[in-house]
Amino acid sequence: MTQDLSAYWMPFTANRQFKKAPRLLTRSEGMYYWDDRGRQILDGVAGLWCVNAGHARPKIVQAIQAQAAELDYAPPFQMAHPKAFELADRIAKLAPAGLDHVFFTNSGSESVETALKIALAYHRVRGEGSRTRLIGRERGYHGVNFGGISVGGIVGNRKMFGTLLGGVDHIRHTHDPARNAFSVGQPAHGAELADDLERLVALHDASTIAAVIVEPVAGSTGVLLPPQGYLQRLREICDRHGILLIFDEVITGFGRTGQPFASQTFGVTPDLVTLAKGVTNGTVPMGAVLVKDTIHDTFMNGPEHLIEFAHGYTYSGHPLACAAGLATLDTYAEEGLLTRAGELGGHFAQAVHSLEGEPHVIDVRNVGFVGGIELAARPGEPGKRAFEAFLDCYEQGVLIRTTGDVIALSPPLIIEPAQIDRIVEAIRTALRRLA
Repeated sequence: MTQDLSAYWMPFTANRQFKKAPRLLTRSEGMYYWDDRGRQILDGVAGLWCVNAGHARPKIVQAIQAQAAELDYAPPFQMAHPKAFELADRIAKLAPAGLDHVFFTNSGSESVETALKIALAYHRVRGEGSRTRLIGRERGYHGVNFGGISVGGIVGNRKMFGTLLGGVDHIRHTHDPARNAFSVGQPAHGAELADDLERLVALHDASTIAAVIVEPVAGSTGVLLPPQGYLQRLREICDRHGILLIFDEVITGFGRTGQPFASQTFGVTPDLVTLAKGVTNGTVPMGAVLVKDTIHDTFMNGPEHLIEFAHGYTYSGHPLACAAGLATLDTYAEEGLLTRAGELGGHFAQAVHSLEGEPHVIDVRNVGFVGGIELAARPGEPGKRAFEAFLDCYEQGVLIRTTGDVIALSPPLIIEPAQIDRIVEAIRTALRRLA
């Protein structure tokens, strides 16, 4: 390959550091990557929260190859192809009851933009066009498009891009280490934090609020779990005031928490669900929005020849993505992967919580196959301690992910107990070497 790495401006990467000591992955299979030095790297993060069934799965690879030869592209506006309808039906059958309609996008960021637009348009169509305000949550991550960073609450993703969308506000985050540090599973304290939505209702009036969007488990901000009863209370407040509730399940969808969707794990059904990543096992870009029947049906009025919702993408429901999605769902079903994180979640929890007491560890959080190990920040150098742990683990042949001073784990659902233990031991070794 070329030795000149300057042309590629890498996303969410410390480009100068990387290009001095590149970490180049050249192939993958099962639980592993291989790098350009021929070293095997155990994948502790499913690529980027997306390769839920493991790498280079034969059924998925073959489906993509066959689809490219049969139908490489079909226009999604006023035209379609059969696999788009088949995949939508399969996804809807996995979803919580009542979320029976699927709008395809190409990424999690696009799914968020789509869900926000559906919410705004829905209220206008039903005669409440004054509901234009969108509510996010502090420390939330909803992709990187303008709508997503506007409702998102991660400072580093927002600060460079001006005033963003107007009419957006945020409820409090749920991170409460003083009461909930080292909780196994959902923390006991904090359901009352959902009441912060009532503060915004009092400030803005419910008649101006279209939707609230939250992640059931906040991933990119450092693995923040919902306190027991929190999502239920948020659902109740939204119902009371006619506000739509959107769950961003781009990370938690497709088995990450032990059920197909986290909304099923936590027993709360939203009005809209954004998804991506695991829908195609990360092989072909794809996202989607699950839409409640009552919302979809509200649009299906007026003259039949007119477009009901003026939105979509050139690659919505792309044939290769649909083929990959169908093969991915087959793989999940044949191997029981969508519930495997529930079955092995106990071992995973015990392993990650064994890091309590190790140097620099101030909290451990977990649900299903999601783990967060929070480290004390090095004075004056936020994020650097965790980044050094990331580099150390990579040299040990284990891939982890960091966000700020939190080590995040989200391994493929095919992981075995011994591989969980190896990932955790690599982290332990790195922590004991850190200053």
